[in-house]
Amino acid sequence: MTAPTTDPLAPLLDLPGVAEGAESIRRHVEAVHAHRTNRRGWPTTAAEASTRAARASAALDGGSADLPTDGPVTDPVLAGALRVAEALGGLLPTWRRAPLQALARLHVLAATDRVSESDLGRPRPGAWVSARLDALAGLVVGGTSVPGPVLVGVVHGELLALAPFLVANGVVARAAARLTAISTGLDPKGLVIPEVGHLRASGEYSAAAQDFASGTHEGLARWFAHEVTAWRTGAKEATGIADAAG
Repeated sequence: MTAPTTDPLAPLLDLPGVAEGAESIRRHVEAVHAHRTNRRGWPTTAAEASTRAARASAALDGGSADLPTDGPVTDPVLAGALRVAEALGGLLPTWRRAPLQALARLHVLAATDRVSESDLGRPRPGAWVSARLDALAGLVVGGTSVPGPVLVGVVHGELLALAPFLVANGVVARAAARLTAISTGLDPKGLVIPEVGHLRASGEYSAAAQDFASGTHEGLARWFAHEVTAWRTGAKEATGIADAAG
């Protein structure tokens, strides 16, 4: 007789505010998707959301958030974040079945012109890094049944804590979180921009990421509380985009 499998993320739902926060995120995202503009005009608003997400993500990694009025993007961090944003839709099937391959591709896109070619898409060596990436990949491909917002938070926080690559870990982590939000059905059209929420509270974001990395119950609860706030801000930003487009 096979013993029942235990969901490794289920205990997170018992932490203060996590289950309630996940439901709050879901409600805010649903409201954005229900906006009259997003019922038919969502490709336009999703494209704008993707660009704003990339700009905020670049700024969080120390790059520029400003798009040039003419000519190419010269800031390598912003250029990488924009390449990542453009590629997310095509990477979704790979993320669902082979997330480590998708992470490698995300890093190639984010870190081109910032590290040597031999380091592109290659995590830092070490059994510890490899084991944690494998565990994270297992969760993404069906190893947990927690609500989408919780898995999104775990993917995001774990990649920030692990920092598996030489550079661009923040851009990669936030892109992986965005892929997870789309693939779990939390934000299937990619309309919400939590990256803007992270940027507007960047000090809190950094502290909350350290809290997640601590692995304590209190630290994990603080990380998820920050995620809730960032998603609420991102939903408000998305509503503004839809209002303007309508």
